Amino acid sequence: MRKCLLLLIVVCMMASFKPAKITWLAIGDSITYLNDHPSETGNRVSKGYLTRVTDQLSGITYINKGYNGWTSGGIAAEIDNLGLVSADVYTIFLGTNDWWQGRPLGSLQDYKANKGNETVFGSFRIIINKIRSLNPQAKILLVTPLQRADFVYISDSRNLAHGSYKPNKGQHLEDFAKAVIAIAGYEHIPVADLYHLHALQAGRMVKFKRLKDPQTGKYKNYSFREAINIPFNPETDEYPYPLKAINTTYDGLHPSDKGNAIIASTLVRLFKKHFIAD
Repeated sequence: MRKCLLLLIVVCMMASFKPAKITWLAIGDSITYLNDHPSETGNRVSKGYLTRVTDQLSGITYINKGYNGWTSGGIAAEIDNLGLVSADVYTIFLGTNDWWQGRPLGSLQDYKANKGNETVFGSFRIIINKIRSLNPQAKILLVTPLQRADFVYISDSRNLAHGSYKPNKGQHLEDFAKAVIAIAGYEHIPVADLYHLHALQAGRMVKFKRLKDPQTGKYKNYSFREAINIPFNPETDEYPYPLKAINTTYDGLHPSDKGNAIIASTLVRLFKKHFIAD
């Protein structure tokens, strides 16, 4: 009888220590979207950052609300039509497309005053307002955009963009990362600063870029800095990032398995610190 009672106590204690179930809703662009669409990476990615996080943290399930090519402005404009639901944790991982599309960054005052969807600061306010209307007690984690090397879309080389080493339409990508950090500071919520993470610096995105030597016309592997001044013709040249060029991205922008693992590791650390009780 005594052994049975002890066994019952142990079972009850074990049940009480089961990890709480947490629903995580991830709002983002193609970096988030591709987690569930590996074929669109040319199968160069086997596991995205969302899956990697849930693999490492028991009790968490994710809802992928990533949209290919979308800006924070696009998300904010459609915020009531995206099927967002109440969740325990939300991440917002946006900004790189805002930069490339030349959206006005605005100022923190646009966020504070809820000035609308004309600037990136205003867009983030709309998104966060929506989250809080769904669950006022929800935990929110902001994620800065990554640095970028020269991007060339794997399925269509005519879709390309220069890296974050120079401004686009008069704005630096780092300023968009700083905007996300500023919003997190104002709201007193955690931020994953991927832009300034050493392992994800632009010079590490790819091992090389394979381009034609302007003098000889023969293909040559150029380093990140060397490739900046070497022309690429999408109509005639081979895709510049063969498999051996992959490092933290597979195309100069979108994370590879290695890049996704680094992102996931950063999020897991922050989830454990801020959202998951020991």
